[in-house]
Amino acid sequence: MARSPVKDGEERAATKDVAALKALMPFMAPYKWLVVAAGLALTLTAALSLTLPLAVRRVIDNFGTENVEILDLYFVAAIGIAALLALGTGLRYALVTRLGERVVADIRKAVFDRVIGLSPSFYEKVMTGEILSRITTDTTLIQSVIGSSVSVALRNVLIFFGGMILMLFTSAKLTGLVLLIVPLVIVPIMTLGRKLRKLSRENQDWIAASSGQASETLGAVQTVQSFAQERVVRRQFSEVTEKSYDVAKERITVRAIMTVAVMFLVFAGVVGVLWIGTRDVRAGEMSSGALVQFVIYAVMVAGGVAALSEIWGELQRAAGATERLVELLKATDQVNDPDKAQPCPKPLHGDVRFEGVGFTYPSRPDRAALDAVSLEVKPGETVAFVGPSGAGKTTVMQLIQRFYDPQEGRITLDGVDLRDMLREDFRSKIAVVPQDPVIFAGSARDNIRFGRPDASDDEVEAAAKAAAAHEFIEALSEGYDTKLGERGVMLSGGQKQRVAIARAILRDAPILLLDEATSALDAESERAVQEAVERLSADRTTLIVAHRLATVKKADRIVVMEDGRVVAQGTHDALVAENGLYARLARLQFTDGAEAA
Repeated sequence: MARSPVKDGEERAATKDVAALKALMPFMAPYKWLVVAAGLALTLTAALSLTLPLAVRRVIDNFGTENVEILDLYFVAAIGIAALLALGTGLRYALVTRLGERVVADIRKAVFDRVIGLSPSFYEKVMTGEILSRITTDTTLIQSVIGSSVSVALRNVLIFFGGMILMLFTSAKLTGLVLLIVPLVIVPIMTLGRKLRKLSRENQDWIAASSGQASETLGAVQTVQSFAQERVVRRQFSEVTEKSYDVAKERITVRAIMTVAVMFLVFAGVVGVLWIGTRDVRAGEMSSGALVQFVIYAVMVAGGVAALSEIWGELQRAAGATERLVELLKATDQVNDPDKAQPCPKPLHGDVRFEGVGFTYPSRPDRAALDAVSLEVKPGETVAFVGPSGAGKTTVMQLIQRFYDPQEGRITLDGVDLRDMLREDFRSKIAVVPQDPVIFAGSARDNIRFGRPDASDDEVEAAAKAAAAHEFIEALSEGYDTKLGERGVMLSGGQKQRVAIARAILRDAPILLLDEATSALDAESERAVQEAVERLSADRTTLIVAHRLATVKKADRIVVMEDGRVVAQGTHDALVAENGLYARLARLQFTDGAEAA
């Protein structure tokens, strides 16, 4: 079944009008002189366009004159005006297009800068594919509007008002008749415009939903193929895409009806006015040149109105896109840096404390992930966390990195509450090897260097050797310069973990977090990595999460967790002697459950 793009079962507030585009002003403000130059070029071209009918009138009214030089002068003037009009139009295009590209580039950077710093709780509600759709599709709409539609709209507004004024000077009677048509034109624009706004926003939402579903599915393509679910995901994607098409089709239909109505009313009115004007010429009440001048202005004004009705739809779509981007820029986050941050202690000794910490995940508010956890990890101590799945071990790791804030209690580093420091400041003192290692599409060297971007090639290779990754990296087609592919598709699970471990070793941080860091390694590689981890953790605070108890037996202390609580602490031998949860887990692993009963 197609997934609705509306979040949390609530309809997004509909765009009231194109006033939403005002949110673009802060992005245009730094380029005010470019805006001014584009505005001057636009005004010049509009003024020149309005000047041409005056020259045409002079030519027609003096067509029968014997003084050919006057006609020649008018024709030369017309050519000069046309040349200036062409130059002004080219200049306007160059300026507004450059402005559009510049503003959109700034918007994309601003949105990305914002979302890259949002905590994981935000991504529990919004799919990354939808965010990518906003950064790409929505900004493309805005680029089209700033780089084209807005300038064309302003030009047509100038031509409309300028043309109406000159029409009034040409013939007040005919201008009055033209004004009677205006209300008839405004009605379809206003009535159909409201429906068009709603459909434009809904269309963009479904496009984002389609992108989100495609991103999620392609990110798990091997799983889809393993379970032979290609047909299912194809149908799901087709449903969402077809829904987007259906809304787009309805939007196009509404816009087409509005365009037909506006253009017919406008040009029918022009024809009617021309009919009456012809009678005035025959009656000698106005010259032929004046009638032609009036008709040209009328056509320009009518064309301007028709163009504005077309552009109005584009402006509304861009207003909807702007709203969606502003939603990201103004997205509220549960985890924020303090206004007046305390500096991270230097040097950081690595004293980690949990003081009565209670925490529930935003997506699971009815189940406590941690329940009144109090714990102290001393500087340089290696502490292992064990327990059944869902006990809260990984949650401890996430809270130390302040991906979430606890609802109760506090977590401190060297006595300073994490919430009182800049996240970037204290995170730079932490090295992490996650359970599911992230490998980027770049080279093996770049992936390891991600731990410390200023590291030399020798330091990168030394870290790889310490993580038992050097040999398999050297065996790749281009060694350390081999591109590893998206999510490291060229590597096995164990190889990915060794690259991630090398990254953490290179970071050389005072606090080391290992979340199932050796779970995908074979026995030989695990032994090598274990030795590297032991050397690495010798002089730094190390927290290890593991299901395989063989990897934590040498820890200074083992913390046993169950249902979000610390149920026991001690060394391996002491905990086995207690014959509690840890002893049962140990028997299950070391004796295949023979003594578990």
